[in-house]
Amino acid sequence: MPFEPDVRFETTDLLLHVRLVEQGHAAALLPDLVWSGRTPTVALRRLPRGRHTRRVFTVVRPGRSRHPAVQACRRALLDATAESGFPR
Repeated sequence: MPFEPDVRFETTDLLLHVRLVEQGHAAALLPDLVWSGRTPTVALRRLPRGRHTRRVFTVVRPGRSRHPAVQACRRALLDATAESGFPR
């Protein structure tokens, strides 16, 4: 049976997402980065494994894929997924 969420709020402000969840007005999918350096103020739940995964793609202009900053970013993404135990 398909699920259609009742979307009442849309914003790119992650801290606003946190505040809405804290006050009981919303549920949210938030990256771990939101809690960097601080204790979570809401209940956290892991997403189920399996077909419910996220793919992250990086795109650069032709000829720039060897740039040190691009390589460092891609390496950091791979390292982060390795640390979290997610498949590559």
